[in-house]
Amino acid sequence: MSSMTDPAQTLTPVPKEPVDENLWLEDIHGAEQLDWVREQNARTEELLETGDYPELEAEILEVMDSQDRIPMVTKRGDWYYNFWRDAQNPKGLWRRTRWESYATASPEWEVLLDVDALAAGEGVEWVWGGASFLRPADGKSWRRCIVRLSPDGGDASALREYDVEDRAFVSPHDGGFSLPAAKGGADWLDTDTLIVSSTLGADAVTTSSYPRIVRKVPRGTALEDAEVIFEVPADHLMASAGFDDTPGFERLLASDRISFFDVQHSVWRDGGWQLVPVPTDVDIDLHREWLLFRPQRDWDLEGTVHRAGSLLAADFEAFMGRSRDVTLLFSPDAHTSLQSWSWTRNHLLVNLLRDVSSEIRVLTPPASPQAEWAAEELDACPPLHLVESYAVDDEDPEAGDDYWLIATGFLTPTTLLRGSIGGGHEQVKRAPSFFDESRFTVEQHFAVSEDGTQVPYFQVGPKDLELDGSNPTQLSGYGGFEISRTPAYSGVIGRAWLERGGVYVVANIRGGGEYGPAWHQAALKENRHRAYEDFAAVARDLIRREVTSPAHLGCTGGSNGGLLVGNMLVSYPGLFGAISCGVPLLDMRRYTKLSAGTSWIAEYGDPDVPEQWEFIKTFSPYHLLRDGVDYPDTFIWTATSDDRVGPVQARKMAARMLAMGIPNVWYHEALEGGHAGASDNRQAAALQARSQAFLWRSLAL
Repeated sequence: MSSMTDPAQTLTPVPKEPVDENLWLEDIHGAEQLDWVREQNARTEELLETGDYPELEAEILEVMDSQDRIPMVTKRGDWYYNFWRDAQNPKGLWRRTRWESYATASPEWEVLLDVDALAAGEGVEWVWGGASFLRPADGKSWRRCIVRLSPDGGDASALREYDVEDRAFVSPHDGGFSLPAAKGGADWLDTDTLIVSSTLGADAVTTSSYPRIVRKVPRGTALEDAEVIFEVPADHLMASAGFDDTPGFERLLASDRISFFDVQHSVWRDGGWQLVPVPTDVDIDLHREWLLFRPQRDWDLEGTVHRAGSLLAADFEAFMGRSRDVTLLFSPDAHTSLQSWSWTRNHLLVNLLRDVSSEIRVLTPPASPQAEWAAEELDACPPLHLVESYAVDDEDPEAGDDYWLIATGFLTPTTLLRGSIGGGHEQVKRAPSFFDESRFTVEQHFAVSEDGTQVPYFQVGPKDLELDGSNPTQLSGYGGFEISRTPAYSGVIGRAWLERGGVYVVANIRGGGEYGPAWHQAALKENRHRAYEDFAAVARDLIRREVTSPAHLGCTGGSNGGLLVGNMLVSYPGLFGAISCGVPLLDMRRYTKLSAGTSWIAEYGDPDVPEQWEFIKTFSPYHLLRDGVDYPDTFIWTATSDDRVGPVQARKMAARMLAMGIPNVWYHEALEGGHAGASDNRQAAALQARSQAFLWRSLAL
């Protein structure tokens, strides 16, 4: 039958492109376009940067530059490494110290790299992106690393070899590795070889703007001349590879990330790649002899169905053979979800959320395959707090079972603790208090969404809060990509919002990961409206309880959260008095053609498929603006150098709203800073101050 069918009759026509009068703004760096940006920036700054704005920005910057912040560290050998920004070092210092010094109130740091001096010397606005070390033969003398530096704060980074003992880059003239800025990364295969995934070179980029090929690059060899060892089709999201350098368990691994949530893993053996035999929606983790599994959907393995979000373990070599024997380590329930895990030398730390409060379990592998894993709860998690655990250094013979705990809450400054499994833990450092937390209280409430789902949210406000509907209230959310919004201390929110008399609310809506994969998948693609219905339900519950009223209720979100609040703007304008929308997706008709948009089709759908555009257009804010609607005050902000979402969608939304004559629409675009919208504390403080000043001006004054 199919051979006799006229192909022309089976093709579904591509949906007609909606009229877009703002396509010209898609030229990100065009002179005319940047003139438009500067004009809008000046207009916004004239409105917002008045009155007490300088004091507000200064107070926020004081929080970000505080010398009393906790310098979080990573252990390599006998050294503890940290990256630090402050007023004197806005681009930052990469530095290290010994444990005996770190444990004191005033550690003595050895500066390895001054990024401000590097930027000034080279005339490039470098932004630190991290360092990846070459494992030394003795396991102690960590010396060579690959440093990542972004020229503008975007995802594309230059890769350079650095020697921490010489405190200098290794010159290419001396055989040092040095690759220009591109998306991707590198890992050490051995002393003289890197495994590099990069968008540099011909046919090296996927349609999602990420690396398509992986090369093995010997020292002194140009990237384009290096051997290709792994590649994926151009319509997949990206290719990546890395080397597991654990002594006794060395192996080369590669990943074909087909979409945002589907990936095939391979291991190099016997001269070729061997697939790890699991479905593409099962996440895996290798640690010595153990292979861990976390299915994103229910997984039928040999007739046994393991729930999405569970954690299972198997012997790696046995599983790569014919064995399918697995051990169930954790299974989610209606209240509890798996968030992350970390191996110490002899144990597995499992970080959970129970109704969005932390719970930590310590699991111990059995001495023999026939025995059961031991499990106990770590007593470290107060209610309505986030406590995360991870190993200090699982290969250190003396500290192999040591772990870090990072504890925080809305009214609890972050605390760093160190412990050893079986031996308790103690405080190492505590972040300073930036506001009078004793005046406020944290509550958890549940709103009922349109389909009856109970949606949790946290409310932070004065202890003597009057329920009269007049409280300026800032509602924050995200609702995407299985990312959880959890309790966290913020000196910025404390100073800029709570101490001024506001109420701060965090909504744990579907699309996020607060209740595991099912909570996320409930708001995918055609079900995207569930996330927006949940957020609107929280807004209505705040109004019903008379915490606030529409005139005093604002919402804020960035990236996917920008899409969230963009939909509040166009679909629920009567619930809000102001909306702060940052680095957002807004034009869902063209999002796949802009920056890294193609990579998110698994989350939102493909607008070039007519059947999918039918549901996508119902949550595309750029296309849902209508004349005659009383829209809330709107502040849209982004960054020119954002190469993930890009500034284009924000520009077009603001331009259309302004052209429609919608009052109180403001736009600001940082000329650097990447997807974070800021590349240093000064820029970050200005970004936060503008958003907070805008919301306060609209909701309280």
